[in-house]
Amino acid sequence: MTTQVQKQKRPEIDSKVIPLQGRPGRPTPVQRSYLARGLEQPGGKLPLFNEQGQLYSERTIRACLEHGWAEAWFSNPLKPDWLVCKLTEAGRALFK
Repeated sequence: MTTQVQKQKRPEIDSKVIPLQGRPGRPTPVQRSYLARGLEQPGGKLPLFNEQGQLYSERTIRACLEHGWAEAWFSNPLKPDWLVCKLTEAGRALFK
């Protein structure tokens, strides 16, 4: 008898995040570190990995998207679960 093991698929990542209305908020230290790294990058590209080489938490990235500090840039066909984002003007304004 053979048993088939089904791989669990990761949920599709919706790049169309609705920004929070009327809740500007302030970024957490991790969010602020993530956003600051986009200040010196061409086009404001935000990193996928932190300084220790670990993938940034999807929760951190989604929170920045929801607050309007970052926006989805493009989807990566090789790694569809990675959120490739760039800094928005609202994100830049946090550092002025």
